Amino acid sequence: MNPRLVAASLVLNVFLIGAVAGGAGWLIGKSNPGFSLESAGGRLPSADRKIFRQALREVRRESRDVILDGQAARREAANLLQQPTLDSNALAAALERARNADVTVRTRLEQRIIAFAASSSPEDRQLLADALLRRAGRQPPAKKSP
Repeated sequence: MNPRLVAASLVLNVFLIGAVAGGAGWLIGKSNPGFSLESAGGRLPSADRKIFRQALREVRRESRDVILDGQAARREAANLLQQPTLDSNALAAALERARNADVTVRTRLEQRIIAFAASSSPEDRQLLADALLRRAGRQPPAKKSP
C-alpha cells in the first residue's frame, strides 16, 4: 500500500473524529444553557432580556482593544509553543497578557451585570441567582448540630 495514501487516510480520519467530537460538544453545550450570569439573561422576560443583552454588547464593544490584545497574546503563545526551543519566559508573559485581558473583560461584564441587577426586579435577580447556583453547584443543606 502507498505510504502517502495511508498518511492521507490517517489525517482524514483524525479530522473527521475531531469534527464529530467538536459537534457533539457543541450540541451538549447548547442543551445545557443557563450555567453563567451571561447565559441567565436568556431566561429573563423579553424586555429585560433585550436590555441585558444590549448592556453586555456595549461592554464587549468598549472592550474591543482588550479582547484583541488577549487574542494576539494567545496567538503569540501558540507560536512560541511551536518553536524548536521553548522560551519559557516569553510564553509565561504571553499567557499572562492573555489572562489579564480575560480578567479585565470579565470584570467589566460583571460590573455591568451588577448595575443591571441593582435596577432589576426580585424575580429577575432570582433568575440570575439560580444561574450562579447551577454554575457553583448547589450546597447541601447545613446539618443541624446536636
